[in-house]
Amino acid sequence: MSSKRFLITGATGATGGKTLELLLERGYQVRAFVHQRDEQSIQLEKRGVEVAVGDLLDFTTIRPALDDVSGAYFVYPIAPGLIEATTYFAQAAKEARVSAIVNMSQISARREAKSHAAFNHWVAERVFDWSGLAVTHLRPTFFAEWFLFAAQQIQVGLVQWPFEGKHAPIATEDQARLIASILEHPAEHAGQMYRLFGPTEYTYAEAFEKISQILGRQIVYEKISYEVYREQLLKIRSPFFAQHIVEVAKDHGHGIFSGTDDVIGKITGQPPMGLEVFIKKHQEVFQ
Repeated sequence: MSSKRFLITGATGATGGKTLELLLERGYQVRAFVHQRDEQSIQLEKRGVEVAVGDLLDFTTIRPALDDVSGAYFVYPIAPGLIEATTYFAQAAKEARVSAIVNMSQISARREAKSHAAFNHWVAERVFDWSGLAVTHLRPTFFAEWFLFAAQQIQVGLVQWPFEGKHAPIATEDQARLIASILEHPAEHAGQMYRLFGPTEYTYAEAFEKISQILGRQIVYEKISYEVYREQLLKIRSPFFAQHIVEVAKDHGHGIFSGTDDVIGKITGQPPMGLEVFIKKHQEVFQ
């Protein structure tokens, strides 16, 4: 086993969990930062993962978690507290002399962002930059996993969203390959910001037409108003989350999420999967 140890936040989440798996497969020591000791963390320990229980908003738990760590992956949910968490994490990493950090931001992060979460991501990037740490920022477009979140609507055959722009969906497992590769060889990526895309752009109408062909039944995409979507979101998620999703939906229509590139292919040696591969891989979810 390698002497290198990596700290993975969001270790039971999408990108964090997949990154952890890859690093384990490649023979590295992995420390998982989790909110609580539960069945998932117990299973990680059984596989040789060191588990650190803590909160990204509690410096006293972050600081020891970064001891003896070569590199770390930082990811924060769509919730208040990102700037505070980033500041704590950066200070703890400096004290622990962590060599490299991969920061999960988002493509809508910019000074003029109307989404509170997206603006906070832009400020959080600046905090990491000011820290002097070797940080790589990732700004992905919408995840391909959005289609999994819509599984129930896809089963019914009608998806109602307000999005009207284009983007190239990017799967979390492809992002995880990139994160693991950067942590393994951080020097050439320090100070870089990578925008992450899948191979092919679609409008959601085009995407659901493609999905219809794959599943062999019609899935209709119906554009609804931002106001209606906001009310739908507020029934199931926090006001902070709803504000973010509605504002990035507007960004989507303005082209903020559009584009393609070959960053993942160049760095990892394997291009990201396309929509057809992703849907077929998860086909049972939509039946």
